[in-house]
Amino acid sequence: MDRVALPRGLRTFNRVVKALLGTGFRLGDIHVLTVPGRTSGQPRSTPVTPYEVDGERYVLGGIPGADWVRNVRAAGAGTLAQGRRKKRVRLIEVPEPEQGPILRAFPEKVPNGVDMMVKAGVVPSGSPDEFEALAGRCTVFQVVDA
Repeated sequence: MDRVALPRGLRTFNRVVKALLGTGFRLGDIHVLTVPGRTSGQPRSTPVTPYEVDGERYVLGGIPGADWVRNVRAAGAGTLAQGRRKKRVRLIEVPEPEQGPILRAFPEKVPNGVDMMVKAGVVPSGSPDEFEALAGRCTVFQVVDA
């Protein structure tokens, strides 16, 4: 799977979001996902926006090759926090043949995430068809309470 360069300012934005959310401030549907690092074992956190499709929750690894995705694959579980609420979760990678409808829903469910993926060059304009075509290139995890 190819790696994509992070959009300019994304690391800074992520640090600010994590700091705000850590104080209990809410930013829409953004959560902080914390999983053990695959080599260090140290907690690694990243902002994610879970979204629901057909009654199931998912998170999208929208930047191919992202470190947090590799950490989730290694750990399989972590903590999902929004404000001061934290919940242990399992993260189950959705097989490529099943990703299409889940990816297709992303632009409607998480419109703020679309802009970041356009800036990164993952999709040209952010249409549902473009997202559905990402099956196998981007990673989709089902979020299940642990």
